[in-house]
Amino acid sequence: MTDGPPPRLPLDWIAAALRRERVRVGLSLSELAKRAGIAKSTLSQLEAASGNPSMETIWALAVALGVPFSALVEPPAPAVQVIRAGQGPAVRSEQSSYVATLLSASPPGARRDIYAVGLEPGTVRASDPHIPGTVEHIVVSAGRVKAGPGGESAELGPGDYMTYRGDVPHTYEALEAGTEFVLVMQHV
Repeated sequence: MTDGPPPRLPLDWIAAALRRERVRVGLSLSELAKRAGIAKSTLSQLEAASGNPSMETIWALAVALGVPFSALVEPPAPAVQVIRAGQGPAVRSEQSSYVATLLSASPPGARRDIYAVGLEPGTVRASDPHIPGTVEHIVVSAGRVKAGPGGESAELGPGDYMTYRGDVPHTYEALEAGTEFVLVMQHV
């Protein structure tokens, strides 16, 4: 990761994706807001490309729509794509120092997303369950992290790999400054 804040997601990407997915599943603004546990006015603002959505809000909407998180934040992809370290669409958590940068969204026919994650000690990123069948894979590149579902979390260091169900509550906690890992979300 680099110094300074990562680039923000363009709101027009999120707005277009929310409208597309909401219409696809046939939900009204009111019904989607209710299912996601957010205010209808918040959803209306997001679909109008205004507001400042947090990671938690986008995750709640993705779960309510039954789509991967990346379906709501991915940009239009060119034929060849290079994402330099510290660049790319990044989303920050309101709960912790967790920052996830989408590196590769799942293409049609495949069901996986790849993220570069940076996490700092002092807070725990508590993740609600993702869509049913989600499996997460982590490979740590720097620092140390404690991750996994409640009661089954493990401490990982550089080079360590872990996999676990992502459709149950789980957490990520940095144990050292500068913790970074690659997170692959597999949607089966």
